[in-house]
Amino acid sequence: MTSLPPTMTVASPAPARPPRVRQPLLNAWIDDLTMDELMGRLERGALFTLNPNHLYYLQRDRHFEAAYSRAEFVTCDSGYLFWALRLMGRRIRARLAGSDIVPAFCRHHCDDPAVRIFLLGAASGVAQRALERINARTGRDICVGAHGPSMNFVNDEAEIQTVLHMIEGSGATVLIVGLGAPKQEIWIDRYRGALPQVRIFMGVGATIDYEAGVVARAPLWMRRMGLEWLYRVVTDPRRYLLRYARDAGFLWLVLLDALGLYKGPSFSNGSRTSKS
Repeated sequence: MTSLPPTMTVASPAPARPPRVRQPLLNAWIDDLTMDELMGRLERGALFTLNPNHLYYLQRDRHFEAAYSRAEFVTCDSGYLFWALRLMGRRIRARLAGSDIVPAFCRHHCDDPAVRIFLLGAASGVAQRALERINARTGRDICVGAHGPSMNFVNDEAEIQTVLHMIEGSGATVLIVGLGAPKQEIWIDRYRGALPQVRIFMGVGATIDYEAGVVARAPLWMRRMGLEWLYRVVTDPRRYLLRYARDAGFLWLVLLDALGLYKGPSFSNGSRTSKS
């Protein structure tokens, strides 16, 4: 057997990445990932953040469920879902809200020139303000474009094509969309194929507003106790009170799921996966 020259070394193979555990919940699933693990894995695909409002629409909108079934990453954006999964014996280790994922992602890639972000969503001028604040905090122009579309954006094909050209021309490789559910997830699913240069798509709701500083997040102690919903109801009752009252129906569905009695909507593909 021929020996290697003394100056040559053989690199050890990289350790195998452990399989990703996905915990089923109703007609969806949630990834069991810590923030560090998510940052290490989030290299390509669509990321959605599941909460009770999403579960409400998942029972009623076939296009929304189809978008969720094709997402590469789904995180838990609700203390209620986090504890419901624990009570059902389907533990996940972390609640990862979009408003935490975006700043963590920007920190993680602050020195990576291949990561260039476009912000799509929020009211006129808000996305641009978020861009400026993120770039100042990151120390480079990690955000290369921003646009606040019209209220009828998702139904206006001419405006959609204009925005697609805008994103393509910016050179963005990451698209952060804040149009609200279910619009943002359905839009991402429908148009991600039209943006081949974009590797990562995130549907993150009001996160662009938070990044712009036009909407304040709950104090840290309330977030840690899972009371951010209460802060939202108190500070903006017209927007959140009826929504949270309506979404509370997920508790009944979760109970049925725990008892093995949950039956998804008639259009459901039933593709709940445990590992990938």
